[in-house]
Amino acid sequence: MKRIGILGDIGSGKSYIARKFQYPVFNADLEVAELYKKNKVVYHKLKRVLPKYFNKFPIDKNDISNAILKNDKNLKKIIDIVHFEVRKKMNTFLKKNKKKKFVILDIPLLLENKINRKNDILIFVQSQKSKILKQLKKRKNFNKKLFNKFKRIQLPLDYKKKKSQFIIKNDFTNKSIIKYVKNILKEIHA
Repeated sequence: MKRIGILGDIGSGKSYIARKFQYPVFNADLEVAELYKKNKVVYHKLKRVLPKYFNKFPIDKNDISNAILKNDKNLKKIIDIVHFEVRKKMNTFLKKNKKKKFVILDIPLLLENKINRKNDILIFVQSQKSKILKQLKKRKNFNKKLFNKFKRIQLPLDYKKKKSQFIIKNDFTNKSIIKYVKNILKEIHA
């Protein structure tokens, strides 16, 4: 099994592109949302470290946002709790798919959290800032302050781009994305 990591800016289309590979995808953002809805252990841990913000289960995303916007240290506390659980889910996903030719890792902090391995195939999704903002504004609950806080914990995009073996220039059209994906798969199959 080869691991393909999808890198790029927030809102650059990483999840959309990950699905286009048509191999099993581990989407960390979806896993986090799932934890907030269904994992009482995560809720109790968050309630213990940030009792002012968490007092009902399932966890409301607004409570997460409020905690992060109130104090930068809260983001670190939340990440420490949530990422531990996400990593466990990722390991389960990898075991379940170990016989597959490829798995796609759609993990926003793949490099930052040192989840990547030396032989991972890294693909950088490059998009114009104006198009990214347009896409982000379509999202329900988009918050510019929150967006900026998440940007600050990420490695520079130039670094991620340099670390990648492939670059997909996302113009947000299906046709061009499919062409990039086919070319990449052709090259890594060889």
